[in-house]
Amino acid sequence: MKKIAIIEDDIELKELLQRYLNMQPEFECETAVESVEEFLEENESVPDVILSDIGLPGMSGIEGLKILKKRFPGTEVVMLSVHDDSDSVFNSLCNGASGYLLKNTPIDQIKESINILSAGGSPMSPNIARRVIDYFKPKKQIESPLSEREKEIVQGLVDGLSYKMIADKLFISIDTVRQHIRNIYRKLDVNSKAEVISKSFRGEI
Repeated sequence: MKKIAIIEDDIELKELLQRYLNMQPEFECETAVESVEEFLEENESVPDVILSDIGLPGMSGIEGLKILKKRFPGTEVVMLSVHDDSDSVFNSLCNGASGYLLKNTPIDQIKESINILSAGGSPMSPNIARRVIDYFKPKKQIESPLSEREKEIVQGLVDGLSYKMIADKLFISIDTVRQHIRNIYRKLDVNSKAEVISKSFRGEI
């Protein structure tokens, strides 16, 4: 029998989940609290699975996740949240969450998700899984508005070269370098060398 714990400040949802899970022969859910602090203070047994909200009073679910995984390294933590933004999802997964479900997940699917953990899976709501897949898809190359010569000049700026050094390196005049720089500023809609270098570091050129 798997021991399940719930950390959820929505009292109605917390009690619904606890009642439902206790009705399942394969689960036991004695612990259902409203904050990470309360869980750490009151819980003495080691749960197999923790269902944790993110937007909790006091410590957030993501902050609490780090502590929970350190104190209970063998416990699987599944985030159960209304938040579907990339930061919440990836911060949770990077800090050790075994899954990520949205609160509108049907309760029988939450049960199935807990069973998926036993099979070594990582349960996720469909749109969360899609977000993760999209993150790892190869990124489309941004088509640069700059010519090859202009890119060479930008690289010179990134390398810290002066206009004269760029001119000497590319065998062109300083006036030609200045003309290219004006064109680069116009095409990138910037007003300084620092902005050009910043865009280059961000892969926007």
